[in-house]
Amino acid sequence: MNRPLPLVALVGPTAVGKTAFSLSLAEELHAEIISVDSMQVYRYMDIGTAKPSREEQGRVPHHLIDVADPDEEYHAGRFVKEAKEAIATIRGRGGLPLLVGGTGLYLKSLLEGIFEMPVIDGKVRQDVQRRLAEQGTEAMHRLLAGIDPVMADRIHPHDSQRISRGIEIYESTGRRWSDLRQRQQQEEGGWSCCLVGLTRPRTLLYERIDLRSSLMLEGGLIEEVQKLLEMGYSSALKSMQSIGYRHVVEMLAGVRDFQETIDLLARDTRRYAKRQYTWFSGMKGLKWFDCDDEKGITAYIQAFLASFSPDDRTV
Repeated sequence: MNRPLPLVALVGPTAVGKTAFSLSLAEELHAEIISVDSMQVYRYMDIGTAKPSREEQGRVPHHLIDVADPDEEYHAGRFVKEAKEAIATIRGRGGLPLLVGGTGLYLKSLLEGIFEMPVIDGKVRQDVQRRLAEQGTEAMHRLLAGIDPVMADRIHPHDSQRISRGIEIYESTGRRWSDLRQRQQQEEGGWSCCLVGLTRPRTLLYERIDLRSSLMLEGGLIEEVQKLLEMGYSSALKSMQSIGYRHVVEMLAGVRDFQETIDLLARDTRRYAKRQYTWFSGMKGLKWFDCDDEKGITAYIQAFLASFSPDDRTV
């Protein structure tokens, strides 16, 4: 069995300072950056996504930025495919892949794999749904616990959709959902990832978010949204309903004024940062560092890389 090859991931909430630190870290490690951001994939959406500038992208090679138009569907599955291609390209020229971003689902999908649902027999599905309606979710959760205690422990007793899925998988295939997931993760393996989370005291982070919100609106986000609308991109698109873009769309429609828009954007961005903290805190192996502890972070990553042979680091 081949030894897992090293990856480094730098994650954290929005506005914490990932971009600035990732550039200096990439230069020191001779790494190339793979963006793990569900919004920076879109062309023409630069200011509202806090995309690295052209100058910053010129300092260090970046991947998975500007790879889709705003009306294209972009999802975790596509990210995983393109991230794997980027990793192979970077390694092919002797570089180290450095994953940087705040979209936890994308990173988790890359590292753990996306579960491919087996084919479920239609009669089994109908029967499970009938029993669910007759017996209730808690009784079916107990049934799942007897079949697959690992997954039952991860699923809330009232989560009828996932309870049904676990039972359907077992009754259609004779295999437990947890076993199928573990097998796929092992097959997806091949990497050992050093997970570093960047953080700051909440008061400082929220000050940075408030300042960024103002700077975005004063620095061209309104014009960026107007241009997107003029190019024919609907305000109903998923990309246009993201933080920042939907706020400006509503302002342009007269829903609220400029200052109210800044305040709402800052509030929603703070809430988003909280959700990011929650998501990343659930990732195994992640170690948090204060964003200003550059020496500590670099030493931690270098110690991780030192456990691999020079060939493993780049092949």
